This record gives sequence, C-alpha cells and structure tokens, in this order.
Amino acid sequence: MTDLARHVDGVALIDQHVHGCWVEAGDRRRFENALNEANTEPLTGSGFDSQLGFAVRAHCGPVLGLPKHVDLEAYWERRSQFDERELARLFLPGAGVSDWLVDTGTPGVADVADVAALSGGRAHEIVRLEQVAEEAARAPGDYAAAFGEILHRRAASAAGTKSILAYRGGFEGDLSEPSPREVAEAARRWRDCGGVRLEDRVLLRFGLHQALGLGKPLQFHVGFGDRDCDLLKANPLLLLDFVRQSAGTPIVLLHCYPYEREAGYLAQAFNNVYVDGGLSVNHLGARAPAFLARLLEMAPFGKVLYSSDGFGPAELHFLGAALWRKGIRHAVGEFVASGDWSEGDAMRVVDLIARGNAARLYQV
Repeated sequence: MTDLARHVDGVALIDQHVHGCWVEAGDRRRFENALNEANTEPLTGSGFDSQLGFAVRAHCGPVLGLPKHVDLEAYWERRSQFDERELARLFLPGAGVSDWLVDTGTPGVADVADVAALSGGRAHEIVRLEQVAEEAARAPGDYAAAFGEILHRRAASAAGTKSILAYRGGFEGDLSEPSPREVAEAARRWRDCGGVRLEDRVLLRFGLHQALGLGKPLQFHVGFGDRDCDLLKANPLLLLDFVRQSAGTPIVLLHCYPYEREAGYLAQAFNNVYVDGGLSVNHLGARAPAFLARLLEMAPFGKVLYSSDGFGPAELHFLGAALWRKGIRHAVGEFVASGDWSEGDAMRVVDLIARGNAARLYQV
C-alpha cells in the first residue's frame, strides 16, 4: 500500500450532508427499495442488481463477517440477525466520520442525537426550509413572522440550512425575493388549502431569501433524485441569478450528478459556491472514481466537500465513505502516477475534501 493510500484510508471525514439511519425493524422489500433512489414505487426487480447493490455486497458484507461479494441471500440472512440499532453501531463508526451534518427533514429515522450516539462522533443539525414553512403554516398569526421566529430559533444551534426546491418545481424561473404582500397572500392561500407539502413558488422564494439572511451555508439538492424531481429543472446553472443575489452566503450544491461539470463551473465562477458528490457516489458504485475525477476537473479544490447522503439503511452511511475513499484514491492516484501531481499535493487535496473545507465552511 502506498503512503497516499494509507493517508486516504486513515483521514477522518466530515459528512456534510446526511440523514438519519433506520432505528425500527423492516422487511427485505423496504431494504431493497432503499437501494433505488429514483423509483418511488415498490421495485419489480431486485435492488441488489445495481451498482449500489453490488457495492453493498462487496464492501458491507465483510463488516458483517461475510466474504466480499457474498451471495445476496446470504447477505440478507446475516443482516436479519441484527436489529437496526445494532447495524448502525457497526456501520456508522466504521465510516471513519468525526462529524455528521444531519438534514432533519425526513421522518422515521435516527435524529441528530441518535446519530451521534450510534456513531460515537459529533452530529450537527441542518435545518430544512420546507419543514420550517410547514411549521409556520400551522402557527397562528402572521406567516412571515412565524417563519422567521422558527428559522432563527432552530438555526441558532444548527450548522446550516437546506432546500429541496428541486423537488418543488425546480430551479427554473424567478427566484427573487417576494414582497411582504405577495408572501401574505400566498400564505393565506396555502393555509386555506391545509398548509401541507409546500409547492407555492412565492413561499419557496421567501424561505430561500430568509435563509440567505442568516449567513450560514445553504444547501441545495441538485440533479439526481427520485422521480418527483424534474431532472432538467434541477440543473444548477438555472440557479445563476439566485447565486448573484446571494450576497456571499455560502451555497452548497449537493449530489450534482449528472451536472457535476456545471456545478464545478459555478464553484469556480463564484467565491461562495461549493460542491459535493454525496448520493451519486453510492449509486454509481464501481463507476464512482470516474465521477469524482470529473468533480475535480473544474471546481477549485478548496470548494469540494465530502458527504454520503446516507438515509435509511446504515450501510449507506458506511458505503458513502468506503466508496469515496476508494474513488478518490484512484482519481488522485492517477494524477500522481502520471506525474501531474506530487504525492504531497494529492494528500493535501484529500484532506481539504475529506474535512478541511467543511470544517472551515461550517465551523465545526
């Protein structure tokens, strides 16, 4: 093993975008459906027959005491011998993560405190804006005032905020700050309709600009996701005007596939734009090294971040780290082998992406 490989394997990560893992029992169908991000219906085939499914058998099997590439039936049988909390206590510490930045906008999984306890690391909240909006819709009185109070209270101890605008109409169109009158009228209409699942463009815009005012990093889901997301409207280049209005507040583009090159351009073009490849790395599996190499084509190295976007099976929190380590080792190792990078430079870039950039950005 080279010095570079040892360095990559040993560096402690900051997972700058992750969700909770399961803590309640579920069946095999739930598990296999969790190996597919895009399909929102029960799978008709096996979730194991995918890049992610193969990666689970290759990298997670040994954590459970199984051989690499173990048969899927044997994997499921062995997994079933543990409850979800026991699995989390195996996989989360195995990821080698010191700090988890947890998007708390999804129910039914471990919360921030649970993630810290199960992993043995530190965990910090990322506040989802659409969840704040739904809470404000249920509050009495003025919507804008309620939104501001809830956001500031939750953000005071949080590392940043996140928007799932990509799932609520996408980035296309006007993203300027709406007037107070527009916000009041839109809030009244939404409350009259029940105040659930925010899709009103005015209120979505309002939330984004309220988040900008905090000055803390604002994360955007970009590109690949489930089919509620219109992939064409999740191109980060459509955020260009919004970024110009962001007044220096850090904008973090998550996932990015298949727009990693467009995201890299924005990271180069704007001082406050950052990129990561979480979620994409897991689902690309054996092809993750090529994706990570593309992420390093245009984006400044001080603007690239690590995340797993693990959600549900604890395997995904571990696998994000395992595949990233393997992929980045391969990508920067090729640069070193070709003579284009020194090994020392490669190690320094690995440290920036693994934790240095996130530690500076989120102050953790």
